[in-house]
Order: sequence, then structure tokens, then C-alpha cells
Amino acid sequence: MQHLSNQLRRDNKSIGFVPTMGALHEGHLSLIRRASKENDMVVVSIFVNPLQFGPSEDFNKYPRDTRGDSEKLKKEGIGILFMPEASDMYPEGFSTQVEVEGISNKLCGKFRPGHFRGVATVVTKLFNIIKPHRAYFGQKDFEQAVIIKRSVKDLNMDIDIIVCPIVREKDGLAISSRNLYLNPEERKAATVIYGCLMETTNLIKSGIIDKARIKRFMEERLSGEPLVTEIQYASAYDPETLDALPEVKQEVLLAVALKIGKTRLIDNVLLKI
Repeated sequence: MQHLSNQLRRDNKSIGFVPTMGALHEGHLSLIRRASKENDMVVVSIFVNPLQFGPSEDFNKYPRDTRGDSEKLKKEGIGILFMPEASDMYPEGFSTQVEVEGISNKLCGKFRPGHFRGVATVVTKLFNIIKPHRAYFGQKDFEQAVIIKRSVKDLNMDIDIIVCPIVREKDGLAISSRNLYLNPEERKAATVIYGCLMETTNLIKSGIIDKARIKRFMEERLSGEPLVTEIQYASAYDPETLDALPEVKQEVLLAVALKIGKTRLIDNVLLKI
């Protein structure tokens, strides 16, 4: 992979990179299509990264469909698929990890200790292996995108990080690999997330900018769905620091993480006033 990247760079070919954990869906494909428009060569990686899963999380159950993923990438005309083994990425004696302090313990990081250390480590390794000019991430994992942008800036990596819009189902549910875990009743209940985000957007546009009122409104709206078993966070946040805002100003991140049954789902809306 490094040899291929070196050759592409010697030939003055731009490299666009889309890192994934497989089980590719329209969200991934939207990133790939954007990368294809903006680069000479697109590299897609598939690697279910063990470092970013906690001991009680779904690493072994995480959906894997290598054959189906390969077919989808062929249809998109992707030039390079990089699928390392865990033993390639983390050989015996591996002991270096990357952690972005301050941001990694907010929002999802508060509920998934060590998760973003695993994300930052694997993404840094993939950047060093693939050597892209541009890398593409989805807005759905907003905290992840903020952390990767920070690590790229802090470590002087010469890579443009491009964050692309969330791709949604017709009923508004953000497309996610974990949607496969939902049974039909849970899938229907999951639409409460986007409904809450849209109603909160309208609330803010009507002039309600106090964080406490916004937070209370979101939590009450989400808890009204009987199949919601846990609300981890639901409020208005600063899109750069991820801190809760005392009141909404020019730009605000409305973000939600909850569980429907046993499935954890996240979503957000970036709102400019």
C-alpha cells in the first residue's frame, strides 16, 4: 500500500481516502463518490478496529460483509481497496497510541472511554500508510471528525479533512451500520431522533435559545418514545469545543446519543442562526 501511494505521488496523482469499518451503505458511498470527483485515485480501507471497541461493546458482532463491500466498490469504480489484518496494524510489541486530550472525553467519549484514542491511533496509522491528500468523513460521527481535524492540525499532517453531510433514510433516520441491529418495531421508534432534532431546530428558530430549555425539550421528546431505553446526551453544543452552550449563538450543534433496545444510535444537526 505504501509503495502504491509513493508511486501515485511520484506521478503527481492526488489520493482521496475514505476509511471505513465495512458493511458499506449509502453513507459510505456518498463519501466515496465525493472523493472520486475530487481526486485522481480513491483508496477505501476496510478495517474493524479492535482498539476503538470497549470490553462490553459489539466488536465480534459488528456487521461484516467483505464480498458485498467489494462488489459495491467495483460498481463505484474504486481503484484501491486496502484491507489489513489486525496483526498487520498492531503487530506484537505495538505500544504507541494517539490521544487528543480535552475533546476525547466529551459527548460519546464520556460514555465510551478509550474509544477515540483507538480512533485517533488507527486513523493516524492509516494516514501514514496511505498518504492521502484528502480524507473524507461523515458528519454523523461529528465528535470523531473534530478529533481527527485536531490531530491533523496538532501533528502537522499535510492532509485536508473533508466532512460530508449526513445521508438519511426517507423517514429521516441517519444511515448507520448499526441500524441493522434494530428489529422492525425499534426501527420505527428510531425516527424519534430526527423528529426531535427537527422540532428543536424549529424551537430555536422561534427564539428559544436557553440551553436548559432546549435540553429539557429534547430529553422530554426522546423519552416519550417507549422503546428508548437510555438517553446518554441530548442538548446544544459548541461545534468546535463540544462544550454545552449556556445559550445558542451563531452556530450550534444539536446532538443526540441514545439506546433503542440494546442498540446505541447517534445523530446531529449543525444549525447556523
